[in-house]
Amino acid sequence: MGKYITKRLIYMVISIWLIATVTFFLMHAIPGDPFTDSKKLPPEIMENLKRKYNLDKPLIVQYFLYLKNLAKGDLGISLRYKNRTVNGILFSAFPNSAKLGLAAVGVGVTLGLTLGIIAALNNKGFFDYFAILVAVIGVSVPSFVLAGMFQYWFGVQLEILPVAGWGKLKFMILPVFALGFRLIAFQARLMRTNMIEIMGQDYIKTAKAKGLSKPAIVVKHVIRNAILPVITVLGPLTAAIMTGSFVIESIFGIPGMGKYFVDAINQRDYTLILGTTLFYATLLIMMVFVVDILYGIVDPRIRIDE
Repeated sequence: MGKYITKRLIYMVISIWLIATVTFFLMHAIPGDPFTDSKKLPPEIMENLKRKYNLDKPLIVQYFLYLKNLAKGDLGISLRYKNRTVNGILFSAFPNSAKLGLAAVGVGVTLGLTLGIIAALNNKGFFDYFAILVAVIGVSVPSFVLAGMFQYWFGVQLEILPVAGWGKLKFMILPVFALGFRLIAFQARLMRTNMIEIMGQDYIKTAKAKGLSKPAIVVKHVIRNAILPVITVLGPLTAAIMTGSFVIESIFGIPGMGKYFVDAINQRDYTLILGTTLFYATLLIMMVFVVDILYGIVDPRIRIDE
């Protein structure tokens, strides 16, 4: 296990370095710079600003300076938000994005697995068709369309939930379901398909022949094996939901990282673009790593290859 973790950590560092490198050079390949649109500034001030942020240096020098600071955990100073570091922006905004994303994942996994299990146990019944309908809607309709529909139905027509805002539990309900609906659909469909396939296997028939009760067969054999593929995709899906919350945050007026990321791209805030990209890339890589570890915990028969 120790060798495996060490090897994975090395791969993680290499992956983060590659992402930082590609993002850095692609970002600088865009014509102009963060101060190109500042036409009101005198040329002398623009030169001073470029000198302050090392933009007057050759690109390769800027790259190595960035890697040096990155190795120390310093993501730099925002080029657009005055006197604010990228680290400070991330630490202030990420808790809101994380709260929204984790709530959406919790709701999505809980409802998705429950719906998938019920649908599989009632194959070709009402709940099965209902699960299929939810899966089709969840996969076909984008989250921002669902967000607008939820705002109209529950906020405007029924007036039971606020259409925007942040702070209290009632403000989280609509964005959480708008963001987590796709996960509900995906998990329900995957769990249903896996369980139906497993319930037709020979070892399930053998378990029935031995006299095991249906609940015991479902819990110990069917769900335990069907949930493994669900765990495999859970890590990337979690990171995808948290990164995909940018639009949802804008729609519901949530003060998360989405606002800063979109503004950074529009304003060519190099350091903030790199910071947010690396942050979410690291999050995704960590999620995949955690899932690999959980895989062996959920099913002890799986041995991690060192």
